[in-house]
Amino acid sequence: MTTAPVNEAHRFDEAALAEWLAANVAGYEGPLQVREFMGGQSNPTYQLATPGRAYVMRRKPPGRLVRSAHAVDREFRVISALHPTGFPVPRPYGLCADEAVIGTMFYVMEMVEGRIIWDASLPGSAPGERRAIHAATLRTLADLHNTDWRAIGLEGFAAPGNYMRRQIDRWTKQYGASQTARIETMERLIEWLPRTAPEEGRTTIVHGDYKLANMVTHPTEPSVAAVLDWELATLGEPVADFAYLMMPWVNGPIAEVEDLEAHGIPTVENCVAEYCRLTGRPDGLPNLDWFFAFNFFRLGAILQGIVGRVRDGTANAPDAATMEARVPLLAQAAWEFAVKAGA
Repeated sequence: MTTAPVNEAHRFDEAALAEWLAANVAGYEGPLQVREFMGGQSNPTYQLATPGRAYVMRRKPPGRLVRSAHAVDREFRVISALHPTGFPVPRPYGLCADEAVIGTMFYVMEMVEGRIIWDASLPGSAPGERRAIHAATLRTLADLHNTDWRAIGLEGFAAPGNYMRRQIDRWTKQYGASQTARIETMERLIEWLPRTAPEEGRTTIVHGDYKLANMVTHPTEPSVAAVLDWELATLGEPVADFAYLMMPWVNGPIAEVEDLEAHGIPTVENCVAEYCRLTGRPDGLPNLDWFFAFNFFRLGAILQGIVGRVRDGTANAPDAATMEARVPLLAQAAWEFAVKAGA
């Protein structure tokens, strides 16, 4: 992932951070060099380089924020619970809730070396590698959903039950708080989704933003070295995670591939069958179209939230206008799946 000098809006007292690292991170030795990772619009993320080791820091952005967003303490808690199990997450080093240090809460973790793959169609890979990378991605998601969250200390990480309705309510409120224009399709979804939400099945750890771009792929092997960006992690319905992973297949780069088999990419049906085998679901995923509708709605709300943050001066997004134009397109994609689901 590309780094650059720290954005003016995201600068902080680097000497204060170095002092905190020396006091709280075992083995830390300066001097410290700080750069900011490019890409992504949520929690500012920094590379902390020292002569002997590199770290990653994620912090809440400065300024007025949407309530419940940017919960870096929740990210730190979930990776701290998962790391001892062998699940591929970076090693957590420390959480700082004292905003006096750099201005906002932050945490520090290991920097895992590898590839960040932005295009799920894997244009630069051979068919065999594509097949293996997608298999590893799906298997890692199943491993997450099969993890006993109570046994690893995540009791109380989220309110039990009613997950989908709480999610719809959350993203509806975020959309409303960030709204810059009325989009009739979004309004129809806001009415339809809570009325038709499926009964909750299993409760598992849910990543909330599980995709190839949010993981480090091993530098040379088709395996997952680390799953990143746990900001939206919670306990809830795992099919929402699976449907989100499948979005490039139905409206994205994989949907544009003419012959998936020749390309080395499994079909949605293949992925459903394999995910169900790995997680013990003999009845398949009968409400998948509804979950696609929800995920496109949610993504529209997330992008509208970024547009709202730019409006409020708490985000620097040069492509904010492009994001605003994408919201009605995502709403339309969501409604097309809502129709398939019976709307």
